[in-house]
Amino acid sequence: MSALICGSLAYDTIMLFEDRFRNHILPDKVHMLNVAFLVPGMRREFGGCAGNIAYNLKLLGDAPIPMATVGQDFAPYRAHFDACGIDLSQVKELPELFTAQAFITTDLDDNQITAFHPGAMMRSNENHVRDVAEATFGIVAPDSREAMLQHASEFAERGIPFIFDPGQAMPLFNGQEFRNLIEMAQFVTVNDYESQVLQERTGWTPQDIAARVKGYIVTRGAQGSYIYADGTMHDIAPAKVSAITDPTGCGDAYRAGLIFALMRDMDWPTVGRVASLMGALKVEHPGTQNQRFDFAHFAEQFQQQFGYALDA
Repeated sequence: MSALICGSLAYDTIMLFEDRFRNHILPDKVHMLNVAFLVPGMRREFGGCAGNIAYNLKLLGDAPIPMATVGQDFAPYRAHFDACGIDLSQVKELPELFTAQAFITTDLDDNQITAFHPGAMMRSNENHVRDVAEATFGIVAPDSREAMLQHASEFAERGIPFIFDPGQAMPLFNGQEFRNLIEMAQFVTVNDYESQVLQERTGWTPQDIAARVKGYIVTRGAQGSYIYADGTMHDIAPAKVSAITDPTGCGDAYRAGLIFALMRDMDWPTVGRVASLMGALKVEHPGTQNQRFDFAHFAEQFQQQFGYALDA
């Protein structure tokens, strides 16, 4: 079984401003804003939804296939994924462009100023789901608008079950487009805020959305998640976290757990617990792709937290 992970591959450049933005921005002068922040702390992380999901799925022992477009600066990311043994056959390099990247500056109040350059991601519709013969499951994660519409349509045309995960691409679609995307998918996953937006755009309740798919999964941060399926709402408690180090990428790790469990036809409470534990293990580490474990360790943690064995 191979999961095709459609979404972005990106670099995240994260900088720490050892002061507070409010001390340097005059409210009555924002119309002529010209500021510079000294950021002695900086790190560069591998990111992007497709990259993060694929990385976490690989930790569980699966063989994910990320699908994305990248640029001339992709070499370090390629070396990283080659070392992880992740298939890059569906990653298209565009030498005239840069890989998508976010530049994030955080102050001491955890306020953030972010600049995002989409770069090669804007041409991700040049990749086609129809060309990947080995795909048996998929996810349409945040990407360019054209690519998300195209990938969903091609999954549906081939009869490949997939998860629709709009995430930060929520502003790109209107109500009718959301309704069409939901009806093409077998599963939909959003966080609780995105769920409210989705309901407003479509005019559908969670039950209405669930009636059109096999499962509607709504994450709720530290409160766990809801899974609407088969006329039932499953209230999934969060997995325990030993220490909260960095929540960045938690949602992508959760989605990797969803894919792993759904591909094995696990029952819904187990699906939710696998996903929750993947998110918890990510939160304990900085960055989005720095946690290290294998399936044996994951299964041991699952047994300890939930009291029964995970059979994969």
